[in-house]
Amino acid sequence: MDDIASAGAANAGSSSGAIAVQPTLEGTIETWPGVPEGGYRRVLLKLSGEAFAGTGSLGVDPDVVQAIARQIAAVIRGGVEVAVVIGGGNYFRGAQLSERGMDRSRADYMGMLGTVMNCLALQDFCERQGVETRVQTAIAMGQVAEPYVPRRAIRHLEKGRLVIFGAGLGAPYFSTDTTAAQRALEVGATVVLMAKGVDGVYDADPRTTPSATRFDTLTHAEVLARGLKVADATAISLCQDNSLPILVFNLLVEGNIARAVRGERIGTLVAT
Repeated sequence: MDDIASAGAANAGSSSGAIAVQPTLEGTIETWPGVPEGGYRRVLLKLSGEAFAGTGSLGVDPDVVQAIARQIAAVIRGGVEVAVVIGGGNYFRGAQLSERGMDRSRADYMGMLGTVMNCLALQDFCERQGVETRVQTAIAMGQVAEPYVPRRAIRHLEKGRLVIFGAGLGAPYFSTDTTAAQRALEVGATVVLMAKGVDGVYDADPRTTPSATRFDTLTHAEVLARGLKVADATAISLCQDNSLPILVFNLLVEGNIARAVRGERIGTLVAT
């Protein structure tokens, strides 16, 4: 999905709900309502493939992936259980390839392979940070990854390992956003942390519309009704049906993954 969440609606804004405050070693922090004391304990982090390319358009920027790995390692060392789903847009985007005449199923499978390359890159950089990791794929790739087995993934998380899910759902026509929602539900994550290149969800593209307004909170139904590009409709509906919140935040700010895990009031919260 696009990093910018936009819609045709002219009026942005949503009620921010009650303000919660939690104590930390650094003092008190303002958190989202409903965040457990001390923050989330098991999270699903969704990373876009485009983020891995950095300022380029293809491939992996080692400096970018290393910076992401440092943030993830810090969170895991704090006792949080982290699973990751990564897109493959820095290599292939199945929907775009199909628009150029390629068979959609074949194009989607190419995209799935791209996600696995990103998974292996993140695994390498996280292990350099001292984090034990496991890559699980929805398509069998025995020499480089485990098959996706939910109970095994949960056990890895309980042991403090980072679990990285690759190859999407293993079937064409499903996005990695939908994969993130589905995997989060199956492993019992309490929130989907959707890392983007902007600091939340806007009513228009802030890069081209200076007057664009950022939403503080939204419901899943509002996202669907307004056509906001937080994630595809299938992913949003799946989260809505299971009351799974989504926090959209800016990955480009150092330390934001830890802030999102703590439930700090950054970005835009999508919750029922």
